[in-house]
Amino acid sequence: MSTFAKIKAIRGTLSFSEQKLAEFTLNSPNAIRDLSSIELAKVTGVSQSSVVKFAQKLGYKGYPNFKLAVIDALNNQVNDDSFHAKVTLSDSISQITNKLLLSKVAVLNDTQALNGVNQIQAAVDLLKVAKHVLICGQGGSAVVAKDFAFKLQQTGILALNDADSQTQMVCASTLSKDDLVIAISESGENKDIKRIVEVAKANNCKVLSITRFGNNLISSRADVSLYSASDEDCLRMSSLLVRTAQQFIVDTLCVALTQNSRHGRKHLEKSTESISSFRQH
Repeated sequence: MSTFAKIKAIRGTLSFSEQKLAEFTLNSPNAIRDLSSIELAKVTGVSQSSVVKFAQKLGYKGYPNFKLAVIDALNNQVNDDSFHAKVTLSDSISQITNKLLLSKVAVLNDTQALNGVNQIQAAVDLLKVAKHVLICGQGGSAVVAKDFAFKLQQTGILALNDADSQTQMVCASTLSKDDLVIAISESGENKDIKRIVEVAKANNCKVLSITRFGNNLISSRADVSLYSASDEDCLRMSSLLVRTAQQFIVDTLCVALTQNSRHGRKHLEKSTESISSFRQH
């Protein structure tokens, strides 16, 4: 999981001192190679304990592990400066399409970096054995949830989805240990989705979360957590980029699921044939 992607994903939740460390790491990552924790603290004007806490917040045991992760991220870095290319009122249509395209490519790269192969495989394994799947999402995430349900239905999985939170709650209360709830929330702090997850967990139901990176109300309750990248610095495109990231995760899971399941591939072929036949009439 890329250190830079992690930092960008949680930048909006950082303290003032952590913001300083985040900006320095993103803007001058090569300097990290030669700095001790004491030297980094001095350069950024924060305490050494803030440096250690920052590293731990990103999931590392301490500064040495953080430093190695930054070096590794530099070695595998994808040039994504365009991620923060903001659309302005003076931009032409050509400039808008170019900035949007580059920003979407960048958010896809970061989302891929946030989700390891083992995480994705664990999510696929949950889907493969689930008797019923309830997919919850509100706002922009509801659109992604509905699309996810449709795609899973095409593979023969009984996927349930409803935009109404009370209906989702009722469905969750009927689930059991053989079922799965997929909770989609950009912030990971949606209280309605959290309550649905808690009801499902009370019935020993498995939970897969798709949220922003970091410890939040929903991901902390999930059996498997996947993360979508976002760009809070670009407010006009932020919601578009979040849906792009979430959709990428959904599509990755669906493709991986059919790769892992001959049964799923056959159902997908049948459903595709049925849709084609329906359109011809």
